[in-house]
Amino acid sequence: EDKKVPYDMREVIMRIADGSRFFEFEPAIDQHTLCGHVYFGGWRCGVITNNGPITPQGAKKASHFLQLCDQSNTPMIFLHNTTGFLVGVAAEQSGQVKHGSKMIQAVVNFRPPKITIIVGNSYGAGNYAMCSKSLKPAFVFSWPTARQAVMGGAQAAGVLRIVAEDRARKTGQAISEEQLATMEKTSAGLINSMELTSEAMFCSSRMMDDGLIDPADTREIIIF
Repeated sequence: EDKKVPYDMREVIMRIADGSRFFEFEPAIDQHTLCGHVYFGGWRCGVITNNGPITPQGAKKASHFLQLCDQSNTPMIFLHNTTGFLVGVAAEQSGQVKHGSKMIQAVVNFRPPKITIIVGNSYGAGNYAMCSKSLKPAFVFSWPTARQAVMGGAQAAGVLRIVAEDRARKTGQAISEEQLATMEKTSAGLINSMELTSEAMFCSSRMMDDGLIDPADTREIIIF
């Protein structure tokens, strides 16, 4: 009901995998990025999904898993539910750019079949790293709850506000009540606009995926 409230993607995996079995890869490393092996209709597959933003350690783990599945000719299922790569000084100092680029390279060069299901959020560079249509998976399907965008509307509005406040601070000017009201109005308009353009039906109608599916049909569609 509220996309800001996180949930464990293991719950989704258990509802679409054979026998609800999921053999997780390196579970002790970064719980935001989940990797592991499952069976769909008897077919052995790898799964990569998200419980939050993609951290440097999460990207490194996913890269390792992709390379192992590539070597063993194991198909990969990507289940999108990420706000993108983690940002900030700590993430950058931990090698976010290096490990993130490794993950994207591993996805691009992955030779077995790739199928993508956009379950929830799919924002920013995380959209690419999780094998969106731009990285040419065999199929991309979206749930009605899917959202694709550079970033969320609230985050975009927040960035613009921070930029405006920093500019005023550097010039030594105080932001007037009138300017604050204008910023609030602009933020509300931006949030509404980005929410509309990131919505599943809007994105699907512009061929950013191969169609919307009923979540209850996910297992049968992957098997097919």
